[in-house]
Amino acid sequence: MSNLFDDGMLKLIDFSKHTSQFSPPISPNNPGDNLKLRPLNVNDYHKGYIGLLAKLTSTGDVTFDQFKKRFSQMKQCPNTYYIAVVEDLETNTIVATTTLVIEQKFIHECGIRGRIEDVVVCDTKRGKQLGKLMIGTMTALAEYLKVYKVSLECKDSLVPFYGQFGYKKEANNSNYLQLRL
Repeated sequence: MSNLFDDGMLKLIDFSKHTSQFSPPISPNNPGDNLKLRPLNVNDYHKGYIGLLAKLTSTGDVTFDQFKKRFSQMKQCPNTYYIAVVEDLETNTIVATTTLVIEQKFIHECGIRGRIEDVVVCDTKRGKQLGKLMIGTMTALAEYLKVYKVSLECKDSLVPFYGQFGYKKEANNSNYLQLRL
């Protein structure tokens, strides 16, 4: 098993349309000193991927066998799961991640919609624009994949952050409902 998706896709996306400003400049191909942005790899389990997700929400006690099985299940759904990570090449740890999930639809002429989830940056790399980079990268990837809509959920306090990428609440359609099972 290698990467969850073809890493060449990250080189093909047009990041020049990105609406957020980076100072100093960073990009998917140059995320910062000793950092590499790439697709999730099965070996990222050993590089702290689950621990990073645990900073966002409850992960439970995920074993390597469970991780490999879920990774394989995701990989068997081509063109559906795009999980990108930033690896710190000095420490061999995953320091940032986000997910773009693609949903196949019958509406919009059998179009596809995207959903961004699981955006997290480790504490030691906050303030280095990696969250902005991850959102910008996944938004550009969604555009490259020709989705008709990308959505995400966030806390009210983060609405301005996501707004810099063009995300906004829709008038008369900004309800978020859930049923936890």
